[in-house]
Amino acid sequence: MGLEEEQNPGDKVLTSNGIKVLVDMKSALYLAGAEVDYINGLMESGFKITNPNAKTTCGCGQSFH
Repeated sequence: MGLEEEQNPGDKVLTSNGIKVLVDMKSALYLAGAEVDYINGLMESGFKITNPNAKTTCGCGQSFH
């Protein structure tokens, strides 16, 4: 995940609350149905991805298969 200045050909464009999210086509296959949220608390802050298609996840919840 990273910040991009411009859209690449083939990117899927999603907009939520006025924020444009670009997803490349290969990643879109793995992220179909996923929810992305931003957490900002005392113990953690950052993006949290909930992916119903994930078969396994790591202990920190940041990677999945």
